[in-house]
Amino acid sequence: MATSGKIPVTVLTGFLGSGKTTLLNRILTEDHGLRIAVIENEFGEVGVDQQLVIGVDEEVFEMNNGCICCTVRGDLIRVLSNLKKRKNKIDRIVLETTGMADPGPVAQTFFVDEDVRDDFFLDGIVTLVDAKHVLDRLGDTREAREQVAFADLLVLNKCDLVDARELEIVESRLRRMNAMARILRCERGNVPVATVLDVGGFDLDRALATKPAFLEAEYPFEWAATFDSSADSVHISFDPEHARHEHTEHDHGHEHAHDDDHAHEHAHDHGHAHDHHHHGHADVRFIVLPLAQASADPLLTTARDALVAFHDAVPASPAVGMPFSVHLHGKETVALALPARGAYAIFTEPCGDEMGLSIHAGDAALELTNARHFRHEHTHAEEVISMAFAHVGDLDRETFEAWFSGFLRDHGANLYRLKGIFAFKGVDERVVIQAVHMVTDSSSIGAWGSAPRRTDLVLIGKDLPREAIEAAFRSAAV
Repeated sequence: MATSGKIPVTVLTGFLGSGKTTLLNRILTEDHGLRIAVIENEFGEVGVDQQLVIGVDEEVFEMNNGCICCTVRGDLIRVLSNLKKRKNKIDRIVLETTGMADPGPVAQTFFVDEDVRDDFFLDGIVTLVDAKHVLDRLGDTREAREQVAFADLLVLNKCDLVDARELEIVESRLRRMNAMARILRCERGNVPVATVLDVGGFDLDRALATKPAFLEAEYPFEWAATFDSSADSVHISFDPEHARHEHTEHDHGHEHAHDDDHAHEHAHDHGHAHDHHHHGHADVRFIVLPLAQASADPLLTTARDALVAFHDAVPASPAVGMPFSVHLHGKETVALALPARGAYAIFTEPCGDEMGLSIHAGDAALELTNARHFRHEHTHAEEVISMAFAHVGDLDRETFEAWFSGFLRDHGANLYRLKGIFAFKGVDERVVIQAVHMVTDSSSIGAWGSAPRRTDLVLIGKDLPREAIEAAFRSAAV
């Protein structure tokens, strides 16, 4: 979308208790030098400090730091129309949704309403995430999954309530659902206002520049680490109950009282940090390979070999270079002979770290180093995932658009976000296509010039037909 002369809008969302009110109050009170209009959904019910408000009987409120606060009890378009009259006094807008809101309809407003499009543009969607409770909310609440899926920036709040291991588990889950979003850790919503403004979330070029890895290949495993052994064999153990027990102890030992949206703390046990190992039962698949030490990135190089071998038939007994499956009933240990002493990599599905992985040579525990999470080809029917496709060269526009219209008709309800920069045959300019559910927008953002022509496409949603999408994408290549 062309943005010259338009007011940028940041949508601030997040589930109940994530800390939106704390961050919003920070925006309203901080001396940031910006003229920000804050649009509140159901003002007065989300805890914005009343003493900050001047003229509380009006729909548009002036704040004592020069900001403006508005209510959305009904029509967002009407409120934006009122703000349009103050356009020369506003630098940007922050629009806060309720905790149970689906951000989709809000995002669609900036695509479909011509008056809104003329004066405003959606700069990005910022989602507040409660690090302590998010895994539970993602498991039982559709709105929480949608809020993560729509995000351009995920502010991982309340990081002081969990340990480093739990944070890695949470971030891994968030990355699987939304590989494009930047993740920012914080406590008590304490982030500089500048980090949640000027997100540039609908600019795929910018996303590629700041996080090129989001287009990396997907793997049949979630996690990997390296280890060195001077012995001829090792014992590989998985103990999910131990890992879960550690989380539970931490949960009970760090109940801080925050002054933001914590009024609805839940009393049930949050020890089940991931849904792969409910009640201590799980299927773990792993493979061990010699580490490709001659490579610039040994673990990544080894991962490509693991990708090929990971779906091979499982042998009767574990062997280096062959996948092996273990069904866990509590702690399980597998003996593995090594062809030589030296450096190895282990790849696991699900995440070995959260499954209580340890490796011993005799009585000595071997150090697991260079741990890394990989983008995983999840197939859980109800889980929101992101997928990315890239093509160097041109696409045939007619072929692509014929498929795209049918895809939106059949799968638009489950498509939360789509963004792509396209190189179409015979078109000199880079074409940007975006979609929110079944609503689309197309624009041009300048000529390719001497830059290599390529197409990058990202989709975020659930139950999307990956194979059909990839086939259609490839069929349009010229």
